[in-house]
Amino acid sequence: MTNVYDILLERGYIKQTTHEEEIRELLGKEKVTFYIGFDPTADSLHVGHFLQMMVMSHMQKAGHRPIALLGGGTGMVGDPTGKTDMRKMLTPEQIQHNVDCFKKQFSKLIDLDNGKAIIENNAKWLLNLNYVEFLREVGVHFSVNKMLTAECFKQRLEKGLSFLEFNYMLMQAYDFLELNRRYNCVLQFGGDDQWSNIIAGVDLIRRKEKRPAFGMTFTLLTKSDGKKMGKTEGGAIWLDKEKTSPYDFYQYWRNVDDADVEKCLALLTFLPMDEVKRLGSLPGEKINEAKRILAYEITKIVHGQDEAEKAREAAEALFVGGQDMSSVPTVEINKSSLGCSIVELLVNLHILSSKSEARRLINQNGLTVNDKKVSDPNFIVTESDFKNSYMLVRRGKKNYNRIVIK
Repeated sequence: MTNVYDILLERGYIKQTTHEEEIRELLGKEKVTFYIGFDPTADSLHVGHFLQMMVMSHMQKAGHRPIALLGGGTGMVGDPTGKTDMRKMLTPEQIQHNVDCFKKQFSKLIDLDNGKAIIENNAKWLLNLNYVEFLREVGVHFSVNKMLTAECFKQRLEKGLSFLEFNYMLMQAYDFLELNRRYNCVLQFGGDDQWSNIIAGVDLIRRKEKRPAFGMTFTLLTKSDGKKMGKTEGGAIWLDKEKTSPYDFYQYWRNVDDADVEKCLALLTFLPMDEVKRLGSLPGEKINEAKRILAYEITKIVHGQDEAEKAREAAEALFVGGQDMSSVPTVEINKSSLGCSIVELLVNLHILSSKSEARRLINQNGLTVNDKKVSDPNFIVTESDFKNSYMLVRRGKKNYNRIVIK
């Protein structure tokens, strides 16, 4: 039986470990309870979280028990890691709403039934802490000098680190201690930017409880140029389909750089590594086949097979003559704009400059809607002409426009 540590290593997840040999031995001989923390700073998880959820899924499939720790308490403070400015303060009501949204998204990758996984909220123990007792129990074990050398504080020190944020490391370490006491949780995972915070928790348990605890970070989801993956001009790529549609989600992965395909297949799908390597090494234009598989597999995991099929069909319909969706001019309309002729619609949307130009194009057999030639200038556009909420118009051989219903 393959040790899950070797699976995580082969697929490229593991970045740093506190005790590599001990962790590998532990994961190979017994069922382990581990945790990953998620601060509810938004009402949806994004693709950076998705990588962490994949780790949880691999671990659970190998028989280990995940804890998804939602930061209802730490979210009241805000993690300074990777930030040059202080995070926006959220109300308890906003945090609770975000926590509820997260729970639904976890269930798509993690089996939450019959105690196979735990969703916990650190508000349970953090919000009612006695500050003096906390300082005596936890604060005494932290060196301020050592904390100030941590990567998570360095950027914030340039602009000024608030005492509120300075407490974050103590709170995260205390989370690990509480989970260790409550659930015998012995391993904390996190992105590599969490390394300092994870070490703090491991050290705290070893000092307070006199028992082993371990930490592991995984690689951050970055492009080949080192920039974070999962960002577009419009913002983050969210897992909530109301914030990022399944189609746009699919398209993001369909358009990743050639150099990133194999890494994304390894980290973000469950395809066997032999297949990952085969697809990642496809030469020239054939790499587009790997990108299609990547986009489909990730969309299927996050949004389900039906949505993945729809997104793939919509994307393939638009990938005609080398014309990809990312370069197709798009205009949005309200349903109230429907019910007019195709000629009126195209002129109203400034796709064509005049009705006479539109009629001439139709007479010359040069206007296509959803791959069907338009022969009647009085053709009435209705909602049924919009597949997956859009209609594709082609003028001549290569000029495309996409019309989307808001």
